[in-house]
Amino acid sequence: MPITIPELKDWTFSVDYEGIAWAVADREGESMNALGRRPTEELDKIVSAVEGAEAGEVKGLVLISGKDTSFIAGADINEFDNFDTDDKIKDAVKQTLGLFDRIEKLPVPVVAAIHGYCLGGGLELALACHWRIADREEGTRLGFPEVKLGIFPGLNGTVRAIRSAGPVDGMTAMLTAKMLRPSAARAMGLVDQLVPTRHNLRWAARKAVLKKLRSKGAPWWKKLMLKQPVRGMLAKQMRQKTAAKIREEHYPAPFRLIDLFETCGDDPEGMRLAETQLFAPLFISDTARNLRRVFKLSEMLKADAPKGTFKPRKVHVIGAGTMGGDIAAWCVVSGMQASLQDLDEGQIEKALSRAKKLFKKRVRGKTAYESAVARLIADPHGKYLRQADVIIEAVAEKLDVKQKIFAEIEGKAKPDAVLATNTSSLKLEQIAAPLRDRGRLVGIHFFNPVAQLPLVEVVRGEATREEEIGKACAFVTAINKLPLIVKSCPGFLVNRVLAPYMMEAVRLYQEGQPREKIDQAALKFGMPMGPMELMDMVGLDICNKVGEELSLAPEAQGTAGNALASLVKQGKLGKKTGHGFYEWVDGKPKRKDMQFSDAELTRLGEELVAPLLAEAARAEAEGVVADADHVDAGVIFGTGFAPFRGGPLHYAKTKSGAVAGQAAA
Repeated sequence: MPITIPELKDWTFSVDYEGIAWAVADREGESMNALGRRPTEELDKIVSAVEGAEAGEVKGLVLISGKDTSFIAGADINEFDNFDTDDKIKDAVKQTLGLFDRIEKLPVPVVAAIHGYCLGGGLELALACHWRIADREEGTRLGFPEVKLGIFPGLNGTVRAIRSAGPVDGMTAMLTAKMLRPSAARAMGLVDQLVPTRHNLRWAARKAVLKKLRSKGAPWWKKLMLKQPVRGMLAKQMRQKTAAKIREEHYPAPFRLIDLFETCGDDPEGMRLAETQLFAPLFISDTARNLRRVFKLSEMLKADAPKGTFKPRKVHVIGAGTMGGDIAAWCVVSGMQASLQDLDEGQIEKALSRAKKLFKKRVRGKTAYESAVARLIADPHGKYLRQADVIIEAVAEKLDVKQKIFAEIEGKAKPDAVLATNTSSLKLEQIAAPLRDRGRLVGIHFFNPVAQLPLVEVVRGEATREEEIGKACAFVTAINKLPLIVKSCPGFLVNRVLAPYMMEAVRLYQEGQPREKIDQAALKFGMPMGPMELMDMVGLDICNKVGEELSLAPEAQGTAGNALASLVKQGKLGKKTGHGFYEWVDGKPKRKDMQFSDAELTRLGEELVAPLLAEAARAEAEGVVADADHVDAGVIFGTGFAPFRGGPLHYAKTKSGAVAGQAAA
């Protein structure tokens, strides 16, 4: 009699004529599979059915996905907030740990056939299987992103990752949170077998079951590194490398993971128990809660892009300066064709040379690299403009020049092409003035460096049609960036909020605070870079212009001796000239060795960000973006504002709540 499991909604289950059981993850109503309560409960029923089968009735179990883009993309983050105490977390984890252990102990072979994203809890599930097969398709990625959410693998993934990949590769995968290509995962030992495409997975899984294949785990020489004193030396190196990138007080999870490894790395059973004890308090911490919020904010921005028929393939960029050239190069990295127009052919050549460096970092393989180079086209006379789906103007901030460009190209562009300006300070209404159809112009404002910052502001002018906003958002998501729809106003959102913060740093510097202290205070608060170094990186001329346009320059507030304007007059513009607030040597700022107390830095950090918080609140009140969440998203992804604080408005709200609570107490 065939084995049947009634009322499955997120899995399908069948046993074929050879006795191979197929469990297909296909979560109802979702585009991706995630391990939520119901999928886990249904998998428990499947495992129970295999455990209860008569001898010889089931020869093996294959876990495979019915989705196009994911095996299992992790735990269901929407359910995380239901667990708000250590005990609730431990109870939930205990049930899933028991399920994974039962999978691992099944007497028949269990094979994970992986296509698409296999991340977090999905990879922990795969590691509990006896054999792992992944396809080589571009969309297949494996990894442990947990540290980005303020936690580490908590379903005994720490133990199984080290068992499969060894201590160095296993810990590196968990500490870096990188999404690994299948070949890299195979080289580490997280995957046992590769096949060309997803269409080969079922046949390969069938053969693995019939051959009763089981992973051998990491080789003996890797396991030797689990012994002391080698393990202690490795832990010390890991701690040093991690501390060079992040502060333990802000992001404790990777440091607790290293502690776990150092204490229990050679004791799998002890490590299993200790993992849960360390995982639970991290899970309910403010840091983890805020980082989950940041993840949801990123998903919110992606959802703002309409799922329409606009599929941009060709981009034309006018202006081959640093910004224009980098925009074109990034579009190519994202799979598009980009043509680059500029009156100065020397500028185009510089942009092409710079792009090749980006391609070497971002594109894998000689063929793919050569294809990328071929898709970035030098087009000094704008011959490719008529073919473009998206046309981006990225010339200097001169109104008359921009107006002339759009007046000339309006009649040449395809009727459905997006006409966009990358202006950072001019109003769209002014730029659009010469156009016959002013509703066609939209702002697509990138941030420097283009390849690193994930946010792009999509600027809506008074006349801009919603259709054009939608197409611009679709383009931004197509190049793997996050679109933020903003109202046309001075500074839009990000520059408007960031400028008061930078001008406050200038004011403090003028009042005698050392530049090193100002930057250290910002880092202590959680900013990715100090404001003095940031201004040098951006260019002091640009910062000064923004400050003047927004009437934020210190001297406009009555402070004598604007240090920023003075440096600009001297031609000291920051990194690009070798001198600014700092002297720059070999691409790095020369700093004095100065030490300050934590209390001093904390106070100064709060003073530094106060104008930023106030301006963020004003931007929300004036409707620059849709709501407070969009303000927080824009400032986090556009400036790097301390992610573990959840955004400036969220931080201000929780801070005021804490102060009120203390006062009441």
